[in-house]
Amino acid sequence: MSEQPSLTPRQRQDLGTIAAMIIPASEEYRVPGADDQIIQADILATLGRDTKPVAAALDHLARLAGMPLADLAPDARDGVAQQFRSAGGAPAATLVRVVLQCYYRDDRVLRSLGLELRAPFPKGYVLPDGDWSLLDPVRARAGTLRRAP
Repeated sequence: MSEQPSLTPRQRQDLGTIAAMIIPASEEYRVPGADDQIIQADILATLGRDTKPVAAALDHLARLAGMPLADLAPDARDGVAQQFRSAGGAPAATLVRVVLQCYYRDDRVLRSLGLELRAPFPKGYVLPDGDWSLLDPVRARAGTLRRAP
């Protein structure tokens, strides 16, 4: 069995930098940013098959910055992030998804949202009734979707 690839120290630094830009810490809600050590450890421990696209996204960020993103002046990072958002493609989407999924399973974040610290199953979560009329445009296009066998 081949060993899972891992991020380089530079990529790990840039991961923390971009994670803090995606979700900064909030004093108001008393939650850490996505660059928090515990959240970063969770990201690194669970990257798995997403390691290659996340590494590609981090390398793309560094190329846009002309240096490791973590070494770029904080006021210059926003411009690089804007370019990355528009040209990052699937690796950028993977990077953002990984950061978000690990952030929103952190106990401190769940507590701040008023959620129970438990798995969603077997109890599940009750969702409030929504406005089902929002689906009317989809229903109107009934012939454009494939039917399941």
